[in-house]
Amino acid sequence: MGIQVTKANQQQLIQRKAKTSLWSEFKRDKYLYLLVLPGVLYFLIFKYYPMWGLVIAFQDYSPYLGVLKSTWVGFENFVRFFTNPSFFLLFRNTMMISLLSLVFFFPLPILLSLCMNEVTNKYFKRVIQSVVYLPHFLSWVIIAGITFLILSQSNGIVNMLLEHAGFSKIDFLTNENFFWGLLTGQNIWKDTGWGTIIFLAAITGIDSQLYEAAKIDGASRIRQMWHITLPGIRNVIIILLILRLGQIMDVGFEQVFLMSNGAVANVADVFETYVYRNGIQQGQFSYTTAAGLFKSVIGLVLVVGANWLAKRFGEEGVY
Repeated sequence: MGIQVTKANQQQLIQRKAKTSLWSEFKRDKYLYLLVLPGVLYFLIFKYYPMWGLVIAFQDYSPYLGVLKSTWVGFENFVRFFTNPSFFLLFRNTMMISLLSLVFFFPLPILLSLCMNEVTNKYFKRVIQSVVYLPHFLSWVIIAGITFLILSQSNGIVNMLLEHAGFSKIDFLTNENFFWGLLTGQNIWKDTGWGTIIFLAAITGIDSQLYEAAKIDGASRIRQMWHITLPGIRNVIIILLILRLGQIMDVGFEQVFLMSNGAVANVADVFETYVYRNGIQQGQFSYTTAAGLFKSVIGLVLVVGANWLAKRFGEEGVY
């Protein structure tokens, strides 16, 4: 009996110490928690709280009745979405645009960061960084306008040069064969430089003694990049790749909406434009919420699967 009482008292003491240490830790780092508070509130208000609205994907939602009084229809909206003849077209266009961006755009910031890291002239390096960062701050409206000025069939700079050289004009903006490549090229021009920031920061964390030892052993700059720099930022590359897979169903509404037209509608219609057309313009809120939830589930599955696969091969992963 006395042993049981002693064990109970020990557990109570441990719990009290844990509470005391937690409170003392909070008091000690109260200003750090205060700095974190705005970010936590942002995610709670603008990310987690709106998730309550996902329930309308399972309802015949009416703005007049509200979420609580709208009729519950179960998976009817999902069945309608998956059986829609446009579903496979939307899925094909979305996946192709995302895969092209993943294959051609994702490796370029890594390659550019490796090249910029080899630049020894600090002034020249800063100038290059400023130049490649600049397009990120331009809106898609401006980028679409620049694209029209350059590639327009009637008075675009490229077609004017082709005509002056004796070649026939090319309809870049109204030809389905160019549309996916055009979007990929815009992404590369806009965000390649901005994507180097994380990789350059990761490169600076590599121990400089490794490079010194490699130089002593006679390793060239290429071998140093291959055997030291790339392995040193491998974890960062894998984490960003996992996060990018979570966004594979998001191709960017604004870019596609601005660049699409009737001539390329067969390859330009993606989930974002479909949701905008049917949800915002036609008021089919429950149906388009089901489409958006489908995209989110696909992204979640890809992130979880890629993270599990990365850990299976001995990498850190996202969590």
